[in-house]
Amino acid sequence: MHTATKLVIITERSILDGVAALLEEGGATGYTYVDAGGKGSRGKRRARNAGLSGVMANVKIEVVVSDHNMAERILNTVAETYFQNYSGIAYVEPVEILRPHKFHV
Repeated sequence: MHTATKLVIITERSILDGVAALLEEGGATGYTYVDAGGKGSRGKRRARNAGLSGVMANVKIEVVVSDHNMAERILNTVAETYFQNYSGIAYVEPVEILRPHKFHV
């Protein structure tokens, strides 16, 4: 097993493409996203059928990167770019991975 860092971003589906671009610009080799629902400071959000065409839907984006510093740089960029005007939370956690070449670890 190899050590890496996972960053998780939960935000509005409407900015998914922009966030994905920032992830790639920051050095991430890929990401996974899934529909997300829950309750937070901006009220409840449903994972599916959230408004007309999913405009009010949230997504959970998970990214594995080589180290904590890279994760922090990416998250700071995402937060500065989007979190003033869109809902979003983010966190990092250490992970152990197989196939480190997939993540440039």
